[in-house]
Order: sequence, then C-alpha cells, then structure tokens
Amino acid sequence: MLNQVRIVLVNTTHPGNVGGVARAMKNMGLSDLHLVNPQGYPSAEATARASGADDLLARARVHEDLDAALVGCQLVLGTSARQRTLRWPQHEPRQAAAELLAAARSGPVALLFGRERTGLTNEELDRCHALVNIPANPEYSSLNLAAAAQVLSYELRMTALEGRAAQASAAESGGELPAPHEDVERFYAHLEDTLRVLDFLDPDNPRHLMRRLRRLFGRVRLTINEVNILRGILAHAAKGRKDPAP
Repeated sequence: MLNQVRIVLVNTTHPGNVGGVARAMKNMGLSDLHLVNPQGYPSAEATARASGADDLLARARVHEDLDAALVGCQLVLGTSARQRTLRWPQHEPRQAAAELLAAARSGPVALLFGRERTGLTNEELDRCHALVNIPANPEYSSLNLAAAAQVLSYELRMTALEGRAAQASAAESGGELPAPHEDVERFYAHLEDTLRVLDFLDPDNPRHLMRRLRRLFGRVRLTINEVNILRGILAHAAKGRKDPAP
C-alpha cells in the first residue's frame, strides 16, 4: 500500500530539501515523489542530500500546478504547523497514516507539504480533505521539511507493518478481519432502528446515545463476524417486540 502514497512537495525554495525528503521516503519504503514548481531544481545539492535515494529523484514527477500533481488521488491530506482561521478537520500523524493507508487499498492518495517558510496557501488547502499536525514542542515547533517528511513517513511505514501483522493474525485465527466501514455503518443504522422499535432511544435527542454507542463499538474494532452476530441479535430483538403477546 505504501506505493499508493504520493508525497507532494509544493513550491520548495531549497533544492536540498527535496533531496532530504527523498532520503526520508526511501528509508521508510515510500517511492512516489511529486514536485510542484520547485525552485532551483534539479540541482547537485538535491542529489547530494538524497544520499543514495537519487533514484527517487530520477523518477520524481514535476508539475506546473497542484491539480496536475493530484490527478487520480481519492484522498488528500495537507501538512500544517498551525490551525487556520477557517478550521479544517485535523489529524495527528498516526491517525493520518491509518486513514491514508486505508484509502490506499483502492487507489492513490496524497500527502502534501508546503513551502518551507509559509506552508500551504488557503487555496491549496481547499484541495485537502483534512490537515495533519505534528504535535511538536509548542515553544519550538518549527520542523525542517525533510524532518517533517521523516516523521510522517515513519508513521506510514509502522501503520503498514501493523496492518500486515493484523491481517496475518486474522488469517491464522479463521479470517476474523475487521469489518469494513460500510458494514459498520449499516450496523449502526440497524442498531438505531432497533432501539427506536424498543422505545429505548430518547426521541428528543437520539443522537446522544448513538454517539456514545459509536464510541463504545469503535474502541473494539468490530470484525465481520461480530457485526453479523450483532445484527442477528438486533433482528431477533425487534421481531420479538413486534410479535403479538401470547
């Protein structure tokens, strides 16, 4: 899945940083580098900083605008050192890695890095589904571009390794794979409908209980078999309520 993750650098001002990012990517098994209007690139400094990852530089695609770099991507996350006036959904690196790799199962995804001094513009952030913020020391939170890329590349690699281990473990235990998002959402809809039939939900505020139940089931990461069992219980409970009393 790592080969589906596109690292996009927007308008870098120091070519050495491009090489540093390429090195960080190769360390962690990433290989798809895209550059949008890089200044002073290509250069010997970028190759030197790549330190053996110059094959990534040779394959890197250079684009005139961000839209061209994002063609085909179904999920786009942008990095930001600060929250903006207009608030975007915000993820920490580990959460962002999980979301990117989950989406990468069905196609390319992108992780954007902005300019060294000013980051991404609001217009560039408009292309992002959410922002990623590295929770650095608030007294000195500025990270070099290559350092930020290394942190996020590491989280992506660790998430990919954990995912493979989880799949191997699930296969050994009889196929107990986690339920996909759409199956879990159908379970929540079924749960809410059943609780209405049972007169258990507060009709004036049904979302309050459902939000708590989502948090409860979200913590355990329901498997496919568990969702099927729970939906069978719900169907039986609702049927019992609808059946006439003997």
